[in-house]
Amino acid sequence: MELGKHTVAVEEDFLRKSSMAQTPGHLCVTNNFSFFELNQVAKLLKVHWSEMDSEIKEEIPVHEEFILCCGVETQVLKCGPWTDLINNQSGTRPKLLIFIIPGNPGFSPLYVPFAKALYSTTKRRFPVWIISHAGHALAPRGKKVLKSSEDPNAEEIKDIYGLHGQVEHKLAFLRTQVPKEMKLVVIGHSIGSYFSLEILKHAPELPVIHSILLFPTIERISESPKGKFATPLLCWLRYALYVPCYLLLKPWPEKIKSLMTRMVLQMMDIPREFLCLNMLEPFCLVNAAYLGSQEMREVVKRDNETIKEHLPKLIFYYGTTDNWCPKEYYDDMKKDFPEGDIRLCEKKIPHAFIFDFFQEMADMVADWLKDDLSKM
Repeated sequence: MELGKHTVAVEEDFLRKSSMAQTPGHLCVTNNFSFFELNQVAKLLKVHWSEMDSEIKEEIPVHEEFILCCGVETQVLKCGPWTDLINNQSGTRPKLLIFIIPGNPGFSPLYVPFAKALYSTTKRRFPVWIISHAGHALAPRGKKVLKSSEDPNAEEIKDIYGLHGQVEHKLAFLRTQVPKEMKLVVIGHSIGSYFSLEILKHAPELPVIHSILLFPTIERISESPKGKFATPLLCWLRYALYVPCYLLLKPWPEKIKSLMTRMVLQMMDIPREFLCLNMLEPFCLVNAAYLGSQEMREVVKRDNETIKEHLPKLIFYYGTTDNWCPKEYYDDMKKDFPEGDIRLCEKKIPHAFIFDFFQEMADMVADWLKDDLSKM
């Protein structure tokens, strides 16, 4: 923030006259200035710091929307003032969209702090949108669900809640809700990284300039330390959990779920940008478990062909303490694609970075993108 010339001149004059002498723990000021000058500087500094504080606290707009995408209620959180890119024909329409695909469960509200931080660090020039996974979000009672125009070339999705159905779900959204000429930066987290690769594979016509894969679970998930534990739970034991899940959670009124969600998020010290009631919704939890079971069974072999074809667009970011995607997977990637942009975390950021390290990740992502974004 720039101060006016008069403000700077008064401040410099104040410092010159004060002949400040610093002593340990103290700042001694002689009174070579008048009371009027001191009072004037104090007022100007007060205004200056007030403006800086106001700028820091300026609220970043986040718009929540529920739309029918492929016939399924889908939560979309839109960071920035642009809520309708298709019908916005003004000269202020941005040239690029940053599109975030969550991990599993795909509760988009948990990614809002990261989205807001990324929106801010990219100088608020581009919208940052987060999409929920199909079946991982239900609109609250009384919330309007918007109808989405259907892609005329889209085929019927037989398993919308499964691994491949989720890819088609994201493609349908991008094809109907984002202008064809708008450039895309797709950020996938965890299994969202797998979906990001599948988007490149099945929709090469989309103008994706970068696909950033954060803590990417794109291979051998069931062989990872966490995967070895999760595989029997998700593939076989999940059926035993369905009945008690419905019996315990389904009867709860929405107010009780809201209270419980707030308590859980507060105990975990998780930012509550939007209340995530779906965390206690049996329908959503069952679909998350179902998707997880398919991840364990089907995400086995890395798609080297797609990676090779789109390598210049890809940025991989692996963790050093990630039990879903251990360091040996990073080593294998570096060995197989030595020319690729494949990074290893040096800050011990955990797999679930969205809770405590969203600002650090946003800063890094913005830095990776700054050269391309500066040309927009």
